Amino acid sequence: MLDATLKTQLKTYLERVTQPIEIVASLDDGAKSRELHDLLREIASLSNLITLREDGSDARVPSFSLNRPGADISLRFAGIPMGHEFTSLVLALLQVGGHPSKASAELIEQIAALKGEFNFETYFSLSCQNCPDVVQALNLMAVLNPNVRHVAIDGALFQAEVESRQVMAVPSVYLNGQVFGQGRMGLEEIVAKLDSGASERQAEKLNAKDAFDVLVIGGGPAGAAAAIYAARKGIRTGVAAERFGGQVLDTMAIENFISVQETEGPKLATALEEHVKQYDVDIMNLQRAEALVPAAAGGLHEVRMASGATLKAKTVILATGARWREMNVPGEQQYRSRGVAYCPHCDGPLFKGKRVAVIGGGNSGVEAAIDLAGIVAQVTLIEFDSQLRADAVLQRKLHSLPNVKVITSALTSEVLGDGQKVNGLRYKDRTTDAEHELALEGIFVQIGLLPNTDWLKGTVELSPRGEIIVDSKGQTNLPGVFAAGDVTTVPYKQIVIAVGEGAKASLAAFDHLIRTSAPA
Repeated sequence: MLDATLKTQLKTYLERVTQPIEIVASLDDGAKSRELHDLLREIASLSNLITLREDGSDARVPSFSLNRPGADISLRFAGIPMGHEFTSLVLALLQVGGHPSKASAELIEQIAALKGEFNFETYFSLSCQNCPDVVQALNLMAVLNPNVRHVAIDGALFQAEVESRQVMAVPSVYLNGQVFGQGRMGLEEIVAKLDSGASERQAEKLNAKDAFDVLVIGGGPAGAAAAIYAARKGIRTGVAAERFGGQVLDTMAIENFISVQETEGPKLATALEEHVKQYDVDIMNLQRAEALVPAAAGGLHEVRMASGATLKAKTVILATGARWREMNVPGEQQYRSRGVAYCPHCDGPLFKGKRVAVIGGGNSGVEAAIDLAGIVAQVTLIEFDSQLRADAVLQRKLHSLPNVKVITSALTSEVLGDGQKVNGLRYKDRTTDAEHELALEGIFVQIGLLPNTDWLKGTVELSPRGEIIVDSKGQTNLPGVFAAGDVTTVPYKQIVIAVGEGAKASLAAFDHLIRTSAPA
């Protein structure tokens, strides 16, 4: 099950275990149970503190729980946690075995203090890069608080359960039988949703902060680079981000970030955050900006947050990035996460054997269609233009697949459904104006990005596309307010370009500071 290299690495990790771990497996005679049994037996053989029992009686088979004798921990995996979830399994073993978490002491105390009964179920897919954050967060909470119970369920393996609950996007989290949330959620975000007073307490702390020399809004590649360059100048630097990592968190393979031959978005996002933490930067996560109040003559800029907090700064760098562009057609919002999806890597396995459409004929759309063709029964790619815009090598691969159909000159006009989930799509042939309908179960939207500037309208000068207009130094039309990354008019939305633009905007902000006032 595990190759020699992986076993050696895992054995090294398990040397950090200080307390006994009991694995209790629920198995039958099926192939998947045999596969899981082999995995668990290999894990148990790597540490004398781990024992394996095979007398579990859980209704979900195959599954297993991780327990610490004498402790009240309810942590279970339903399925075989390989792929992206293998890291979740390793962390769960370490934490159940007594290895301390890297979470802050304040957050650990907050989790331990939660009152009530919290029975969590998380549906994941092994190809989902967003799922491990959720699984790992809830696993840790189950280790830290006996009131929290968590089971992570492989949706592809428990298809009947997925169909019954109409789970059409991962990660999907249920709390006490009711939908709790979908999509990426970090530990802080989950705890904040459970602790009703957390947002108010955090807002009070933010309001009490002194003014920053440089305040970066956004925690993607541009924001991270801006923060590092500012902190290296020895000035008071802060980063307020809705989620650190930004759009990179939703990116699968990255092969063009110079000096890094290959990585994945979540790994790069973690590396960016860890690099920022090496400096004296005040990181304020889970903070969504709602308004920018430009400074009056000689005053401070203010950024008002959705939490009710207000942050003040001498200079501001706007690096709020972009989000998936939506079709803006009837039915899209109604069936979002109920057949309408934006991440083929995450949600594709949930549509195994079904019919899906991909909207968009650029590189991302064609790559999505190629990936999905290996999972689903039929892929129909719909492109507005008269021809696909993807690279030739991708188009050749696409046309070689027997279960892919391409429709060009097509305008998607409506998402159809039965009230519960998607069952079709309506489009218009742009050459004949004829209306057509496709019967299908899933729609993957891949039509580009929109800048996150809605909160800046009427304050900062924007282009017709909604991007922040900047000069060669990243300066906006407001003195002391700079911008960088995908949110700006700088062409070619690439990670490496965003990093460079963030550094440039930070250097420009520092130059502005030394020319207008002495840094704090």
